[in-house]
Amino acid sequence: MLTSAQLPAAGTAALCAHPCTPQSHPVTARAMESVALYSFQTTEKDELPFHKGDTLKILNMEDDQNWYKAELYGCEGFIPKNYIKVKPHPWYRGRISRHLAEEQLLQRKHIGAFLIRDCESAPGEFSISVNYGQHVQHFKVLRERNGKYYLWEEKFNSLNELVDFYRTTSIAKQQQIFLRDEDQGQEVRRPRFVQAQFDFSSHDCSQLPFLRGDIIEVLACPDPNWWQGKIYGRIGLFPRSYVHPICK
Repeated sequence: MLTSAQLPAAGTAALCAHPCTPQSHPVTARAMESVALYSFQTTEKDELPFHKGDTLKILNMEDDQNWYKAELYGCEGFIPKNYIKVKPHPWYRGRISRHLAEEQLLQRKHIGAFLIRDCESAPGEFSISVNYGQHVQHFKVLRERNGKYYLWEEKFNSLNELVDFYRTTSIAKQQQIFLRDEDQGQEVRRPRFVQAQFDFSSHDCSQLPFLRGDIIEVLACPDPNWWQGKIYGRIGLFPRSYVHPICK
């Protein structure tokens, strides 16, 4: 990895082959998704090459202010911070305690309020805490050897995918509880068109897949976090945090 003073200028490099081997994750692992704004060619053996548009999993954001540790296709390495855009994850609260998580979620007073935190009993892993109404339920986010995350049967490449899935699928087995953000009860003003900031892959037939840069017609806002839209003749739900309004 280069020093901060040697950080490459964004958008000036091309991709080359780079063999690498998966390594153990540090305690500060985040597992958040980011999108490559430019292609990156490695110059050091501990760096990770990627193409523009690739979705990378961020593993460590704390060790260097200009370089992140990331994973792509099972390989890990350092990537320049200014080559990527991290997807929104306001639900990640870091190293807060189980007790503080319960206090915060019960104050929010709506079922499905949630947060993801670093697991107290297993450094480098995560827990998701969810408001069940009268109490807060805690789930340990499990991880397979291939890096996929899961709570039940469904497997996900990142915490972003896991959260998006349980916004429309109940996270509870005995009752219907869907993950909800803090602004869930606020009135949403519906734009006519939005543009995708990130790729979105649907998990079921009710969702609307699209690619970064696509223009989507907004048909309805049944939920502050999930809107209904139309693109290429298809209609479905998509996450509001993946798009921004445009004039058209």
